[in-house]
Amino acid sequence: DRILMFAYPNEYLKERYRFSKDSLVYLTRLLKPHIANVTNRGSALSTENILCIALRFFASGHFLYSVGDSEHVGKATLCRAVRTVCLALEQFLPTFVQFPGHKPLLVIKDEFHRVTGFSNVIGCIDGTHIPIKAPLINEGDYVYRKSIDSINVQVICEATQIITNVEAKWPGSVHDARIFRKSSLCQTFQQGQYNGYLLGDRGYPCLPYLMTPYLEPEPGPQTWFELDHS
Repeated sequence: DRILMFAYPNEYLKERYRFSKDSLVYLTRLLKPHIANVTNRGSALSTENILCIALRFFASGHFLYSVGDSEHVGKATLCRAVRTVCLALEQFLPTFVQFPGHKPLLVIKDEFHRVTGFSNVIGCIDGTHIPIKAPLINEGDYVYRKSIDSINVQVICEATQIITNVEAKWPGSVHDARIFRKSSLCQTFQQGQYNGYLLGDRGYPCLPYLMTPYLEPEPGPQTWFELDHS
């Protein structure tokens, strides 16, 4: 029973699902109107069941069978639960993931200054490769340089590691710089709508609104800059 599961200590819940009891209760209430019934061997699962099954899969990254065994459900049930929760969460993406963030811009800049020493920073940008089973159409486009099929996901976050932008539609062979260049966020920066700039690695070009490291820093200020940037 997932109601009883929520009574476990926070340490256990965080280890298993990556969320505290209060967060699990909040997510359950938030997603309940958007989660359709999922059955396991003919019995309907509660919203709590469906959410925890999906979160266990997200948290562990293990194979479907391993997660299914640990949550006492079959592979088909696990797949339906994961899909159901993903579709429900997707509806809230514009609500929770907003650039440059939900805080006042001055607060965002101050947090970055305290962490990095840089002024006027409003986000850190990078790409992360998510392994997938590549589609049959244009399958080669999804091959990452390490011979892994993936999508290359652009992520921007605050100094507090809160995600403020996600671009998750590009195959793994596409370079980080191109993803940013083609994004609507880049166009917004080009139009001068944001008073601040991003921090990125050497995979990006240095732009008025995107600060990257030196290719070959010289001793002195450039080296100090590199240390702060990293």
